[in-house]
Amino acid sequence: MFRSLLVPRVAARSAFKQQSLPTIFTPAIGRRGYATSEEKDMVIIGGGVAGYVAAIKAAQLGLKVSCIEKRGTLGGTCLNVGCIPSKALLNNSHLYHTVLHDTAGRGIEVGDVKLNLAKMMSSKEDSVTGLTKGVEFLFNKNGVEYIKGAASFTGEHDLKIELNDGGERTISGKNIIIATGSEAMPFPGLEVDEKRIITSTGALSLDKVPEHLVVIGGGIIGLEMGSVWSRLGAKVTVVEFQERIGGPGMDVELAKDSLKFLKKQKINFKMSTKVMSGDASGDKIKLELEAAKGGKQETLEADVVLLAIGRKPYTGGLGLENIGIEPDEKGRLVIDSEYRTKIPHIRVIGDCTFGPMLAHKAEEEAVAVAEYIVNGHGHVNYGTIPSVMYTHPEVAWVGQTEEQLKEDGVTYNVGNFKFSANSRAKTNLDTEGYVKILADKETDRILGAHIIGPNAGEMIAEATLAIEYGASSEDIARTCHAHPTLAEAFKEAAMSAYGQPIHQPPNVRK
Repeated sequence: MFRSLLVPRVAARSAFKQQSLPTIFTPAIGRRGYATSEEKDMVIIGGGVAGYVAAIKAAQLGLKVSCIEKRGTLGGTCLNVGCIPSKALLNNSHLYHTVLHDTAGRGIEVGDVKLNLAKMMSSKEDSVTGLTKGVEFLFNKNGVEYIKGAASFTGEHDLKIELNDGGERTISGKNIIIATGSEAMPFPGLEVDEKRIITSTGALSLDKVPEHLVVIGGGIIGLEMGSVWSRLGAKVTVVEFQERIGGPGMDVELAKDSLKFLKKQKINFKMSTKVMSGDASGDKIKLELEAAKGGKQETLEADVVLLAIGRKPYTGGLGLENIGIEPDEKGRLVIDSEYRTKIPHIRVIGDCTFGPMLAHKAEEEAVAVAEYIVNGHGHVNYGTIPSVMYTHPEVAWVGQTEEQLKEDGVTYNVGNFKFSANSRAKTNLDTEGYVKILADKETDRILGAHIIGPNAGEMIAEATLAIEYGASSEDIARTCHAHPTLAEAFKEAAMSAYGQPIHQPPNVRK
């Protein structure tokens, strides 16, 4: 059993004793001792990715379901102010940048190219609206009741809802799922107004391109939003406390190469640097910086500052104190391996509990929690949750890194294949990056895959499936891949891990 498959389950266990799974047919008892009139098999607080997927799956399994969401639109952070709008801006800003700087060599002559930022934002909003309304359509087709309002516990089975349109409503659930997501981490001394001091939400809606955007935090969100505004013409400076970008989950080699590629795109970096204070009282925002280990100090001026230092669980206003549930020291709600709190019929999924704050992780938990309630069993493999950074080139990974394998004392082979040796990448004139596969030295089983390059976010699915089914690098290498495709780079990296690639010299790191 590999480390990545063990650790998350240990993390998911709570300190309290395991309690028996309540049947979904136990009647909810109201405060006066009788079953309440508005009783559902499942009530979900939060209509984000975790909540809406759980609602649909539970309804498909035959439960009577209500989903409560106070935003007024479904989809949560991901669809409204996260994954979806950011990818719209990343795609369109990349097209704009390509037309400006990368057409002459392709035999395409263009005239006067102009940015219509308002239209670009409108296009983004069209994508968001279409998808959020699509979720509401799926609720209707699956018989899920959608309640617009803010819910809080008044009892272990009972919720009070402050309706968005005014008034109150009460509802009772035999099972209650908390799926309230996360929010941006604040930065001491810099008050967010989403105009000059912004989170990722404000970064998606600026009405003009800032002259100088400073991003505090070199993680995925900061680098993606920095890429958008750099392509659109802003000077961008990223201030990162750590020695490398991308966060702790990214393989060190990929982090170093990502930094190199982003610097080539004229994004400035101040690594191993901390922001001591900020002053937004003048025309320019002034940030006082200092070397992370002390010493060198400097002042940095910006028109807009993006706070991208992470996110924290959002559980405010739920009335958890009324039912004796308290967050842990990181603000997360503690659960066991079946997502139950110490009150067994109240479960938690998504960003407000343990694990990576990723939409697809939340979706997997949403399906599993519905299956646990109805069938008594569910499944999420926390060792096969991929991550993607949608910069250019894209960066994607799944499984274990070299650093984790070394820490665990696992011997392994490394297979590398560069996109510069891939025919499709060559014809696309998009050859930066490589595929890197880590395979167990004794069994050849794939332990991790790390890709930096074109289409990495799509290609990582093959690696995820391979790890899920315990494939060896030879299994991948002997699987026919269409030609010419970028995916052939994955095949050749696998060949490199257990033998030799065809289209580049033998891997010297074997």
